[in-house]
Amino acid sequence: MTMETIESRQDGNITDSVAERESAHMHTQTGQNSIPTLAQLPQVTSPTTALPQGVVMAASPGSLHSPQQLAEEATRKGELRLMENREAARECHRKKKEYVKCLENRVAVLENQNKTLIEELKALKDLYCHKAE
Repeated sequence: MTMETIESRQDGNITDSVAERESAHMHTQTGQNSIPTLAQLPQVTSPTTALPQGVVMAASPGSLHSPQQLAEEATRKGELRLMENREAARECHRKKKEYVKCLENRVAVLENQNKTLIEELKALKDLYCHKAE
């Protein structure tokens, strides 16, 4: 039998809901309220760190960077962000131009349709006026 554990943190307490369910299932399945064997006990895993939320562990001495390296990294990240922003702006402008061109085409079609309808209305009015005489 494999034991799957799901941990949830509530007020610092860890609950193992799957293991508890399987343990209860074992007791109902055997019909006995006997003490489970070591293999039948649910396995509770501990969290990876016992630090409260918001507390950050200090880096190991080998991973510390000099101020110059930190500045270079910040500059590199800034340049990368600017480059990505420029590309996104370029794409946005391209899409906007395409949208405006589409709208201009639609305006042209609707203006032609409107002109045709006005001419048709004028012709029908002239026809109606001549029949009324």
